[in-house]
Amino acid sequence: MVIDPLREEQVDELLRALADATRRDILRRCALDSPSVSQLAEAYSMSFPAVHKHVAVMQRVGLITKERRGREQLVRTDVEMVRRVRHALDDLESAWRGRVERMSDLLT
Repeated sequence: MVIDPLREEQVDELLRALADATRRDILRRCALDSPSVSQLAEAYSMSFPAVHKHVAVMQRVGLITKERRGREQLVRTDVEMVRRVRHALDDLESAWRGRVERMSDLLT
């Protein structure tokens, strides 16, 4: 499977969104189920607007999608975007490992 590489600005935005523990937890919950924003808010000791803001940040960068069902908005993790983030991190790890190997070769 070919994964389109993310632009540097996209990687920056995605990593900023994932830097928050609550957002990472919301992302995990939405990968397992499709809760409504209201159901998500019940799981945290913060206001509904605060949870809604976290959801909006992740939706803006493409990590989650919302689907309206009646009066509820169901939240889902966008698995393809998570794959793209993982691919970007794999590229960083590969570059880092190559650098370490070159340093090791120089020291040997």
